[in-house]
Amino acid sequence: MGEIVRSWHSLATLLRARQQAAKCVVSTNGVFDVLHIGHTRYLQAARALGDGLVIGVNSDACTRRLKGWPRPFVPEAERMEMLAALRCVDYVTLFDEPTPIDFLDAIQPDIHVKGGDYNVESLPETSVIRKHGGRVVTVPFVQDHSTSSLVARILAAAEHGPL
Repeated sequence: MGEIVRSWHSLATLLRARQQAAKCVVSTNGVFDVLHIGHTRYLQAARALGDGLVIGVNSDACTRRLKGWPRPFVPEAERMEMLAALRCVDYVTLFDEPTPIDFLDAIQPDIHVKGGDYNVESLPETSVIRKHGGRVVTVPFVQDHSTSSLVARILAAAEHGPL
């Protein structure tokens, strides 16, 4: 079971010890609102690339700025707790900025992972990862398994009356 770490400084210290022991630290970030199989497969693939997985979770306020109302559906504390409960996750932390650049600059992972629907060269975090000698990797996107598609299915079902 993963650990929720609120302080990036504390998290960076924990990760430096792992890296000094020749452990490969992998990171990713996202909203992870309404956790689904696409998320778990993505996180398992990310974890398989190294010896430990760190997740930066967008805060509630950041999620609202990115996704609009009524997001997030699940509050940040609950999203973090669910992610930390996954076997493939070692650490979970929160960030409030529009991009994960400050979070990644603090923890300096060896590998940063994004879904296959992203282009590595156009990601704002690529430069900070490379600055610290790391690399950015994409893993295959799980088709038809997104929060948006899940919400659309729920809304379509709701239009047909009570279940």
